[in-house]
Amino acid sequence: MAEMFSTLGTWNWLIFGFVLMALELLAPGVFLFWLGLAALLVGLLSFVFTPSWQTQLLMFAVFAVAAVPAWQHFARSTPEASKSNPFLNRRNEALIGREFTLEKPIIDGTGTVRIDDTIWRVAGPDMPAGSRVKVVRADGASLTVAMA
Repeated sequence: MAEMFSTLGTWNWLIFGFVLMALELLAPGVFLFWLGLAALLVGLLSFVFTPSWQTQLLMFAVFAVAAVPAWQHFARSTPEASKSNPFLNRRNEALIGREFTLEKPIIDGTGTVRIDDTIWRVAGPDMPAGSRVKVVRADGASLTVAMA
């Protein structure tokens, strides 16, 4: 095993780093990217000086472990979509407080309202079609409305 590690060179680390980064494209999760970056750093440092195989493995381990807080810092510093659009993937919650016109009457507590290009099921007190309603609650694909 020691003989295999003793043959590690600059090109081995560079190729290993690029292979890990290429694998990241096939299995995205950002984990392999940072390991690949650590291997590339070891390869680049091997150009500057020629460390022993033990030092190369130690450098790789240190860089790989240091990549975890670096990744966490990078992930926190990128703007999240939820900050710019808090109702992303929660469209029903964005409808609370808005007023709409009933498309079909609410009979026995159930009716429909057209919102943009979608017909939503609504629940509330019986009302005729064309009535203005206000969304007071969102529950999955159903909205609870009251007279506006």
